Amino acid sequence: MRFRIRPVETSFYDLFSEMASHLVAGAHLLAEVLDPGADRKAIADKMREAEHEADETTHKIVKRVNSTFITPFDREDIYRLASSLDDVMDYMEETVDLIVLYEIDELPAEFASQVEVLQRATELTAEAMPRLRTMKDLQEYWIEINRLENQGDRSYRRAVANLFSGSYKTLEVMKLKDIVDSLEHAIDALESVANTVEQLAVKES
Repeated sequence: MRFRIRPVETSFYDLFSEMASHLVAGAHLLAEVLDPGADRKAIADKMREAEHEADETTHKIVKRVNSTFITPFDREDIYRLASSLDDVMDYMEETVDLIVLYEIDELPAEFASQVEVLQRATELTAEAMPRLRTMKDLQEYWIEINRLENQGDRSYRRAVANLFSGSYKTLEVMKLKDIVDSLEHAIDALESVANTVEQLAVKES
């Protein structure tokens, strides 16, 4: 007697790609908010909408996991990857929200360096997600993300050193430190995504 096994659910790949596209859009909005002349409240509204769309995609992934018999890889790994992707968006939305709430006129130059890292890392992540189908040609992705994370760390340390240089008032230091920390958390979350992809590739090899 031949048993039929349900085919592996492949829509996860599309959902991860969809999630990564939200991150690219979020990083673009984050770059826009650095411009002192930008309509930051309008950008914050767009970012909240993008974050909501990312949440919806995360919910789709979780719902699909709970209703699928055979998943493309371990359920725990799917949850971890979805959660890390969602964390990136949450931290970017938090950054924009803080800039608006704190009414920051001009951000230190080091902040722009961190945002540039975020933009490049989200683009690489979006390019990598479709390759989860074959688990091929992914090594350069996680190596480059790790390099970018190290670059982001250096920018973070320079930013913090600048904040505590005595050039800023105490209240400004507190506000800007919150913002630079959110940026750092977003970059760290992108590295978590890359680490999860690397672990998946090792398991599948």
